[in-house]
Amino acid sequence: MPGAKISALGCYVPPNVLTNHDLEKMVETSDQWILERTGIAERHIAPPEMATSDMAVEAAKVALAERGIEAAELDAIIVCTVTPDMFFPATACLVQDRLGAKGAWGFDLVAACSGFIYGLTTAAHLVMAGTHKKVLVIGSDTMSRIIDYTDRGTCVLFGDGAGAMLIEQGEPGEGFCGFLNEIDGSGGDYLKMPAGGSRMPATAETVAKRLHYVKQEGSQVFKYAVRKMYECSRDLLERHGLSAKDVKLLIPHQANRRIITAAAERLGLDCDQVIIDIDKYGNTTAATIPLATRDAVEQGRLKKGDAVVFAAVGAGFTVGVNLWRWAY
Repeated sequence: MPGAKISALGCYVPPNVLTNHDLEKMVETSDQWILERTGIAERHIAPPEMATSDMAVEAAKVALAERGIEAAELDAIIVCTVTPDMFFPATACLVQDRLGAKGAWGFDLVAACSGFIYGLTTAAHLVMAGTHKKVLVIGSDTMSRIIDYTDRGTCVLFGDGAGAMLIEQGEPGEGFCGFLNEIDGSGGDYLKMPAGGSRMPATAETVAKRLHYVKQEGSQVFKYAVRKMYECSRDLLERHGLSAKDVKLLIPHQANRRIITAAAERLGLDCDQVIIDIDKYGNTTAATIPLATRDAVEQGRLKKGDAVVFAAVGAGFTVGVNLWRWAY
């Protein structure tokens, strides 16, 4: 069985920046309040003419250019998002057409903040099965379109962005080592967008009640995220006979600095074993993992052969943890 390795990485964030000081003028909050509770200083916001597929295409182009290949060489495209351009066609179809990836099939994957990790898991298995040589996984979300900027509990948290990783065949045992993914639907009410689907289609009433925005019970999400990010990361490492000292870097979903530090402390990781960049981007949902990985690479914190743990908890609840050996 061939291995599956990450061979290229590309990211994109919109140029417009929304700082905490900007938010102070929009809602009852303060820079100090946001920083203390979330670790976020600013976030990037897409202009009105930019959609999720636009950011996805830009990130994909960077990854393909880094690898030095054409889009026509791709076998599949997986777009992880909760903010598609439209319900259908899939955003993956729009991206495939824009890239000119004539030989690729693909689909959208919805797992909220765990989406990119679910996409990596899927891509790795497609490649290891021997049926695919190159699979592009893209996490792209335009969260600003579903955020209520009168709700200080959620509007300070989210930003827009995209990231892509190319997964391709490697030597046996190279790259992807394993995964531990879970869902717990009993937590679905704690983080959701109530309206817009088949249960509550859009009406004048749902719009007036602001039901097409993210609704969150922050304390419930916080407690679950800390516990499950720790437990699933610990369990996956134990399955592979590893401990905290064997981990070069934990690349966690960037939802809240306090969630990340609490989970890392429980795992017994030092500060230099964790990447945190939430201050620059906020929570970009499916894009946080590739964005944080890019920052880790640029900072020289990853070398070939390093053990890397990707970990996330998202709405659903969804939980995703992957173990990889960095391949380039």
